[in-house]
Amino acid sequence: MIDDAGVVVAFWVIAVSTVVCALMVAAVRNLVHAVLFLALTFVGVAGIYIVLAADFVALVQVLIYAGAVGVLMTFAIMLTPAADRRNSETIFQAPAAVLAGLVLAIVTFVAYDTEWRISGRDAFPATAASLGEAFLKPYVVPFEVVSVLLMTAMIGAIVLTREEGDDV
Repeated sequence: MIDDAGVVVAFWVIAVSTVVCALMVAAVRNLVHAVLFLALTFVGVAGIYIVLAADFVALVQVLIYAGAVGVLMTFAIMLTPAADRRNSETIFQAPAAVLAGLVLAIVTFVAYDTEWRISGRDAFPATAASLGEAFLKPYVVPFEVVSVLLMTAMIGAIVLTREEGDDV
């Protein structure tokens, strides 16, 4: 990791905004807003990956999590009745807050108590080119089968939720 002041400041700004967005996921009452904050959290994690020079992982984070998972969750919320979209109070809020506090305390303790060794190894080799070649050469058929399967599932969900009188 580079000890440049700009990189350190960028890391902390992205980290704090990511944690704030993650907290807002639990705090907001509108599920659509919660999904939007979740997508922002995923983008923040991708920003942290970029600061850590893991460009391919950042790209996958944006494409898979911020893009696909965000759209999937928005799609699921939009298919539920409007009355069920409220993020209402539950009896599990207090135990969940206590559990979250305990997990935070344990993670903080482990992070400060562990002696982190930095090895002098070389940087990771470029994996984007080898993964792209794998998708286009030996694994092209499974890759295309998965894409057709996902498209079929999406069309099936649209057909199942369509009203009786609707014509496409």
